[in-house]
Amino acid sequence: MKLRKLCYLLPATCYLLSGCGDVTAPSTAGTRTENNAVRPGQLKKVSYGDLPGWRDDDVRYALKAFRNTCRAKINYSGRVIPDRYLLEEKCQLMPSESADIPTVRAWFESHFQPYQVYDDSGKTKGTFTGYYSPVVNACRTQTARCSAPIMDVPTDGRGYKGVTSQTIVRNRIGRVLYWIDPVDLQDMGSATLILEDGTRVKLNVASTNDLPFNGIGGQLMKRGIRPPDGYGMKSVRAYLKQNPALGQELVNNNPRYVYYRESSNFDVVGTMGIPISKIRTIAVDTSIYTLGLPVFIDTYLSDNSKFQRLMVAQDTGGAIKGWVRADIFFGVGDDAFEYAHAQYASGEMYILMPKQYQYVKPTW
Repeated sequence: MKLRKLCYLLPATCYLLSGCGDVTAPSTAGTRTENNAVRPGQLKKVSYGDLPGWRDDDVRYALKAFRNTCRAKINYSGRVIPDRYLLEEKCQLMPSESADIPTVRAWFESHFQPYQVYDDSGKTKGTFTGYYSPVVNACRTQTARCSAPIMDVPTDGRGYKGVTSQTIVRNRIGRVLYWIDPVDLQDMGSATLILEDGTRVKLNVASTNDLPFNGIGGQLMKRGIRPPDGYGMKSVRAYLKQNPALGQELVNNNPRYVYYRESSNFDVVGTMGIPISKIRTIAVDTSIYTLGLPVFIDTYLSDNSKFQRLMVAQDTGGAIKGWVRADIFFGVGDDAFEYAHAQYASGEMYILMPKQYQYVKPTW
């Protein structure tokens, strides 16, 4: 589960998934290969020279993020699935934490093969948004300001999958942990809460009711309501705090509910259950990609500067759908918020697969 979803402001681009190949591939390196080792038509084999800015990136930070991948229990699912044995082998062969940039770059080039990603229409361009982990005010008891419950997953046997957020809140299907402004809760993922006495509490996402996400920003657009400063998240939140009745109505129109679990660890934890990395973790569509893989992205930041970096796909979110689609994790707090809320740019993606992995069955 993603952290704070900033792409709620604009409708997510949806892609239709097409069929993939029908051949199974034995490895030419003597390593076992997954039975579904087929290359989807959306992936084209390229060289590292085709990756814009590859040689300018400090890939040591990507290696640090990949180390966390190797500590996770990887769920080999989706349509782009690495050979688990080869991926485990890469984890055993990583350079030391003190390795310099050329050594780390050479390691990735020796052990991973890049593939450019296309969407179903054959286009290489997709959308890159941003997210962050917020620090928000909360209360121990319900107040006029803190009217929405933050709840843990119910342990009394009551079902919550497929149950709307309104029903969950009204019937308190779950154990109430804290209370928060409903607009703040609407797009909150992993977060740090600041209580009335200044105590800080870390919450991680525990589960969801698996219903679609209907963001408040998108709802405003459909109604033709434009906040004075536009549809940026900061503007939308400020506008709705001045119009609380409208804010509550929009919140009620979102059927998705997110459950949380309190944590003593203030690291930001993503879907894989491991700490994610500022400017090196992305969230992707897990119906397509196995989480944990390195991904090189070529896009722009909100100030129009180029962003060409090796990332690691370690997170996901309900609005992240499609082949060339990712959310960049910008970190924690207000500074990260300023970068993340403005991030919305076109770009390209290159997935890195273990190099000995053979998608296509050899002809010999």
